[in-house]
Amino acid sequence: MATDIGRIGIWTGVLDQLPVNEARDAAKIADDLGYGALWIPETVGRDPFLMAGLLLEATENIALATGIANIYARDPMTMANTLRTLEAAYPGRFLMGLGVSHHTLVEFVRKHDYSKPYSTMVEYLTFMQDKARFMANGPQELPDSIVLAALGPKMLKLSAEKTAGAHPYFTTPSHTAHAREIIGPDALLAPEQMVILDENPETARALARKNMAVYLSLPNYANSLKRIGFTETDITGSHEGDGPSDELVDAIVCWGSEATIAARVAEHHNAGADHVCIQVLAKTPEETIQGWKQLAPVLL
Repeated sequence: MATDIGRIGIWTGVLDQLPVNEARDAAKIADDLGYGALWIPETVGRDPFLMAGLLLEATENIALATGIANIYARDPMTMANTLRTLEAAYPGRFLMGLGVSHHTLVEFVRKHDYSKPYSTMVEYLTFMQDKARFMANGPQELPDSIVLAALGPKMLKLSAEKTAGAHPYFTTPSHTAHAREIIGPDALLAPEQMVILDENPETARALARKNMAVYLSLPNYANSLKRIGFTETDITGSHEGDGPSDELVDAIVCWGSEATIAARVAEHHNAGADHVCIQVLAKTPEETIQGWKQLAPVLL
């Protein structure tokens, strides 16, 4: 893979909460701290590729990665040539994370058919890699800088067969170990890890539950958690309104001291991760960025 993302990166959705110029300043902070990659999502906010270009232009060394770009938002030729354009402008500094997203976002928000997400991804990648025409100055061969959002066995296997590797989200070190077994030793494995710099169990878990809620309502994530041993009761609670169990909260969100978080990141690496992107959860974007600063000395 041409893009070097290092062993530690940042995954964040908070840049959409900031004015564009302040988002660029935040990316510069991450770059100056020495993080290998900055991962940005696509939901219903700013265009991730326009933002990637703006953030790449504002920084010098850090790679930009999409975590993830929704394949239903663009046809495969557009996606392939977006990758070529960013590679031409910023060689070796962009990683395209692609995913099928979720039924709610695809069918209800974007009004596309989500009936066959795996088959759609297979066809999409085939077109990108074999049929996407590009009649401009730039790389004629499609850069090998694509990873897939992958949780289940089929998508994980596809990520290793058709792309540079996998970017699992909302997972645990045990999932990382399972993913490594499936994708083999050579494919890139870059899981995301939510973290909270708070040693108080009550307040840390409350913030964790608030941030987990939207993901636990999505079948893709709920099914993934069940595959690694969690139950419906862990996900929803014993009674209506309980929310996820402490065991599930603590497995998905690592809270505590800088040393505790560093130990969790090391668990992912020991389980087979090549790169771990931390998502600092906090009450404000400013606190999130402060968390990047606090964690840099123990992670980098």
